[in-house]
Amino acid sequence: MGQQFTELQDKHSDFIAKQQMFFVGTAAEQGRVNISPKGSDSFRVVNKNQVIWLNLTGSGNETSAHVQINPRMTIMFCAFAGAPIILRLYGQAQVLHRNDPLWQSYISLFPASIAARQLYLLDIDLVQSSCGMSVPLFDFKQQRTALADWSEKQGEQGIEAYWLKKNQQSIDGFDTNIANLAGLATNNNE
Repeated sequence: MGQQFTELQDKHSDFIAKQQMFFVGTAAEQGRVNISPKGSDSFRVVNKNQVIWLNLTGSGNETSAHVQINPRMTIMFCAFAGAPIILRLYGQAQVLHRNDPLWQSYISLFPASIAARQLYLLDIDLVQSSCGMSVPLFDFKQQRTALADWSEKQGEQGIEAYWLKKNQQSIDGFDTNIANLAGLATNNNE
């Protein structure tokens, strides 16, 4: 049976710490709803009403565009092993880039990665748990290394060039502001 809470309980934080992946949902007022799977060592509970997660460079940048237009965010964890549970965190998020004053306060919570693109700080206003009895059981093998390998090969300048080429707009044409917020110089001749 589903339960609702105004803040994370210790049992929720313990459950989160054991999960290998989570899903992030965002949307602007119009356009597509985006749901992204996230893995790696990229999620931290800050306190009972706040979490933060590290967004690594990827082919799209929907979450950033959406949060800047409409800061609502849902994060979902579901047990693929052990007792069946689905845990959703609802709240208002802010996107932090490396030039943001809060970046240095939080980036050290995560393993260093050249692919670090943004941090998302979520202020939780509702926690909901529900049964996950229909979620299949899966055995975890390992985290993929393909993104880390690709990122290292690109180097910092290659990653920034990728951001400018692929991460400046959402698929609906909303600006992500990555060039300005990350302090990148743009070449308008491209």
